[in-house]
Amino acid sequence: MSALPIATNLYFDNHFGRRGVKLLPNEFYTTREDMVLVTVLGSCVAACIHDRTAGIGGMNHFMLPDDGEQPSQAASDSMRYGAYAMEVLINELIKMGGRRERFEAKVFGGAAVLAGMTTINIGDRNAEFVRRYLALEKIRIVAEDLQGVHPRKVAFMPDTGQAMVKKLRLQQEPNVAEREQALAKQVAEARAARHARAARERGHVELFANNGQAPAQKPRVELFGSPAAKPRVELFGASARSAATAPINSAKTVEEA
Repeated sequence: MSALPIATNLYFDNHFGRRGVKLLPNEFYTTREDMVLVTVLGSCVAACIHDRTAGIGGMNHFMLPDDGEQPSQAASDSMRYGAYAMEVLINELIKMGGRRERFEAKVFGGAAVLAGMTTINIGDRNAEFVRRYLALEKIRIVAEDLQGVHPRKVAFMPDTGQAMVKKLRLQQEPNVAEREQALAKQVAEARAARHARAARERGHVELFANNGQAPAQKPRVELFGSPAAKPRVELFGASARSAATAPINSAKTVEEA
């Protein structure tokens, strides 16, 4: 079995005054240490999960929702997909002593940072996927900053659960633009290949239904629809007065002060 793609880019973060780890796409990291996990997101999504009682937490960074890839592929390739990336993060936290019923999640990313990306909806699909996945796992989202048009830099303190996000200009992160262009090309090519494969299969399979006639076409089901509007709550670092008026159980949008 391939080794799990744990982030290895360790450094000292001068801004936060502690050791840090920079997560690249398809990586994750879990720890109980007093450190900061940092990543930069475009249409990708990062989920930060924290167990307050155990004092542990972790972050992942995935590029696409589950796309039906073969389970035999390498772990580093599988981490591109949200279903595998979320499963790995949750399982590794449980191995460290975390309890699923205590987990709290903060989720970020899913932006349409390039013109034309809205036609592919990678960011929207990623955002909707992570919301649905965590709902099915009964893990509460306590803060989120998803979708929009800006890249984000996210910092997460796994021992305390504190998270901060900073909106970026695309020009500040040229690597994000290159990554988004490559991802859009891969998605378009994969979609074309699936359509071609489906067309070939239809041409070679004789359907026995309706006295030899083709069966009636079933309505298509859109798996990743537009997310429902969510109430915005106070920004990260807002005044205590603003915080006092916020709904207690709503997902919060966090922002760097």
